[in-house]
Amino acid sequence: MIVGYCRTSKTSQELALQKDALEKYGVDHIYTEQMSGVKQRPVLEGVLSELNEGDTLVVWKLDRLGRTSKELVNMIDDFERRGINFVSITEQFDTTTPTGKFVVTMFIAMAQLERDVIVMRTKAGLEAARKRGRIGGRPKVPQEKVEYALLLHNQGNRSVKYICEKAGISRSTLYRILKENKEKEGNKHEYQV
Repeated sequence: MIVGYCRTSKTSQELALQKDALEKYGVDHIYTEQMSGVKQRPVLEGVLSELNEGDTLVVWKLDRLGRTSKELVNMIDDFERRGINFVSITEQFDTTTPTGKFVVTMFIAMAQLERDVIVMRTKAGLEAARKRGRIGGRPKVPQEKVEYALLLHNQGNRSVKYICEKAGISRSTLYRILKENKEKEGNKHEYQV
């Protein structure tokens, strides 16, 4: 089955241009939606869930399907896994042909490269900051607060809420302190002869 999907961002915009292109392509059925690509698109979600292996989804232009390259890559990757063909008429993007499949593979590879480069740049930036003495992340909890929280906890009858309020720390910080202390105490006993 060949399914067409067309969308406009506003109800005042016309769908005629997209419908004409989809009809000329020869789709079996056209689904329309008049909603911004940023919001949820219930018609598109319904179409995507109904597509089966061997079906073809046709759009007039790539931006009718998704707003960001990441979103498009994820959809096209999902189509490939599910055995669904995809055609974008304006960009001549057609996975029903060997060349089209190659273009999709390149498109996905370029998006992956972009993500990898961003990760690499982030790591390099963090390393450069560390060399200059800047350490990212949350600041360390002052040792006095750690010791006070442990003291209150070791008294035995104190609630987590009480300890956190008195020591001026969050629950997650208290749990982390207790875990680190338990590991430290366990290591002391482990090495005693």
